[in-house]
Amino acid sequence: MTNPSPWRATVLTLFPEMFPGPLGVSLAGRALASGLWEIEARDIRAAATDRHRSVDDTPAGGGPGMVLRADVLAAAIDAAEIGPDRPRLLMSPRGRPLTQARVVELAQGPGPLIVCGRFEGVDQRVIDGRGLEEVSIGDYVLSGGEIAALALIDACVRLLPGVMGKEASGTEESFSDGLLEYPQYTRPQLFEGVPIPAVLTSGDHAKVAAWRRAESEALTAARRPDLWEKAANRGSGQKTPKTKTDG
Repeated sequence: MTNPSPWRATVLTLFPEMFPGPLGVSLAGRALASGLWEIEARDIRAAATDRHRSVDDTPAGGGPGMVLRADVLAAAIDAAEIGPDRPRLLMSPRGRPLTQARVVELAQGPGPLIVCGRFEGVDQRVIDGRGLEEVSIGDYVLSGGEIAALALIDACVRLLPGVMGKEASGTEESFSDGLLEYPQYTRPQLFEGVPIPAVLTSGDHAKVAAWRRAESEALTAARRPDLWEKAANRGSGQKTPKTKTDG
């Protein structure tokens, strides 16, 4: 169902100049220019009240680094005046891993508020008090949440109605059914002595679909056994992936 107003991402960051960044080009950029979605980057520092515009302080209990202050960040969140129907996210390496299923949920809603952390993190009291959902894009640490926010927004925007050329592009890809995507080929038919698998040029749509499924299963089992185990547990009936075949 189409939202009554464009999907909107509100980003709280110490570096608003980082947005839209790469989201201003290609598919996302064209969709942004045509009004299919909107982005608002708000400077957390604007909520600071002292003459130095301080946003952080030393960790309680000691330790290295600095922590974003609860009072400043809470004021920045409140000033954004987002509706209760919009998710409040905090990009954090300790958050729940972002999945395609969660991306689909976010893309189908009005759009989130996204807090980009910096330094050693965010005062826990603002996480609890403002109901922030911590989200991670991987088991590694970045300098801040901005790059993670860009990744999350891009994943959502490409699913918005009218952004991608063909609807099937958003469904026949990695993670759409819990499996990694099958290998892709295009012309030339012969490249460095390697031909396109014969099944893909056979014109037999049933065989093509079966080949693609088998390839997805084999890749998932080999590269992401965690996903393969979940797929098997869903009752797919596949105990072991099919072997690769050209036909």
